[in-house]
Amino acid sequence: MIDDACELRSGQDGTTTAQGDDHDRREQSVQRPLAGLTRSNLITELLAGVTLLAIAIPLNIGYAQIAGLPPTAGLYALVVPTVIYALVVSSRQVVASPDAAAAALVASSIGGLAAAGSEDYATMALAQAIICGVLFLLLAFFKLGFLANFLSKPILVGFVGGLALDILVSQIAKMLGVKIESGGEFVEKVGGIVAGLGTANGWSILISGVAVAVLIVGRRLIAAVPWALVVMVVATIVVVIAQLDQQGVAVLGEVPAGPPTLTWPVLSWLEWLALVPSAIALTLVTTAEGLLVSRSYGEKRRYTTRPNRDLFAFGLSNIAAGAQGSFAIGSSTSRTAAMDQAGSRTQLPSLVLAAGTLLLLLFGTGLLADIPSPAIGAIVAVAVLPLLGISEFAALWKRDRFEFAIGATCFAVTLFIGSIPGILVAFVLALINLAKRAASPAIDVLAADDDPKQSLLDEAPPGSTTAPGVIVIRIAAPLFFANGAVFADAVKKAVVASGEDDVRAVVIDMEAVTDIDVTAAESFEGLTAWLADRRILLAFSRLRPESEARLAQLGMLEGAQVFTTNRAAVAALSPPADPNAQP
Repeated sequence: MIDDACELRSGQDGTTTAQGDDHDRREQSVQRPLAGLTRSNLITELLAGVTLLAIAIPLNIGYAQIAGLPPTAGLYALVVPTVIYALVVSSRQVVASPDAAAAALVASSIGGLAAAGSEDYATMALAQAIICGVLFLLLAFFKLGFLANFLSKPILVGFVGGLALDILVSQIAKMLGVKIESGGEFVEKVGGIVAGLGTANGWSILISGVAVAVLIVGRRLIAAVPWALVVMVVATIVVVIAQLDQQGVAVLGEVPAGPPTLTWPVLSWLEWLALVPSAIALTLVTTAEGLLVSRSYGEKRRYTTRPNRDLFAFGLSNIAAGAQGSFAIGSSTSRTAAMDQAGSRTQLPSLVLAAGTLLLLLFGTGLLADIPSPAIGAIVAVAVLPLLGISEFAALWKRDRFEFAIGATCFAVTLFIGSIPGILVAFVLALINLAKRAASPAIDVLAADDDPKQSLLDEAPPGSTTAPGVIVIRIAAPLFFANGAVFADAVKKAVVASGEDDVRAVVIDMEAVTDIDVTAAESFEGLTAWLADRRILLAFSRLRPESEARLAQLGMLEGAQVFTTNRAAVAALSPPADPNAQP
């Protein structure tokens, strides 16, 4: 699959410039695997794959533990699901894998349905991944990826931050050597840590403290070194040599050898249905984050991405994860960034990761048994620290206190009540935020000027008309249930402020109105009657073709005049000049 040149010749704007429309359509519908791989970058891509392997192995073991699943669940996710995603996705760089937020969501949602570590719990995790896969395929088929846009940045920061803090508390318990209920609520976990401080293990604290220092300092000194792997290997050697497992240091334990095998979760219909809400939450969060990361790197590196193709890839990889012993797959922002820094511009590193993980499962699981849990806790804790969103919350506080409040509310609900209520509150807050902004659109009475080449776009002084007897008023938003009455009231106020007896016509500038719903149309009916009672004509200008058709469908054009420009409306509706007036 190696070529001397990239598959797509991209312009400065990131769009495809292949010759001919037919060829462009073929490129858009069929993309060969490993697009962007050339002979000149093969070595770079292979080395990046080794780096990705070193990063992903320890993290996925930790994420599996966060999810309440055996280490193999995290490793299996790196084999078949990774291969499928890498060969199908349109993005050349996004790395697919379970991440910390998804693992926490799995644990919090399934923890109330089955005991962590039980067979039913693992079966439900597989079923949840399959449901996610089906939802992704439906999103791709119906082109519904835009729904993820409802998860604005404040909501994502709050939701993921709440999950991250819950994860961090669990990892702190591992780092201290304190046993807590992994499936408990946040407050219970904090209480468990405080109550168990007297049983903390000194060796565990020492291992985790050194591990955190190495991870943080090492990354700043030499970012290219896979410090997580270094920490895991060195800590394991120390534990084995000093026999610290006999001193109370918890270790990973035996990891079954062998490749992932085909399986299928067997559950009752009620159990499948109980998993749907959490699967929806996982799907939406992954869609929002995954498409954003894919688009940002595509724009940065100037290649084309296709959102529905990416959703399709997520769907197939999640179904594969659930059918071979893993859990829900999402996009890994941190690993994608690491691959970009390593110079990778293709999906080849993901295939190297899959091959390396398979070899480990076949021949090297014995090396994993003595990995100390405090080291895994330190690796995961450092990885999730950026997800707390401290800098993002600080920026929101400075820029917009209302959006800060949205993020903080979502954070608190997710942390103290649960992930599913958190995502529901997130959508409610998104709708409130949308309605708040849409209900207060920019509405201006336009001022006339003496330059016939200029449009009437400047805001007129309060209480004035655009021209003698004529008010041209503009709304810079679609007209729908949240602002229809607001706009009607604004028109009435403009007429009253200008003097009802002096106004002959009101012209609505519709250039910025892209849609009208039934509720807004009913508000217009009331406005039309109010104007008619005062013998004021209602007219429209600068209508878009689709808006004109919509107005006609809603019956809003009956008895109204339509003008192509504001100036034409003013010229036609202004009273004729008085021939006896003094010049």
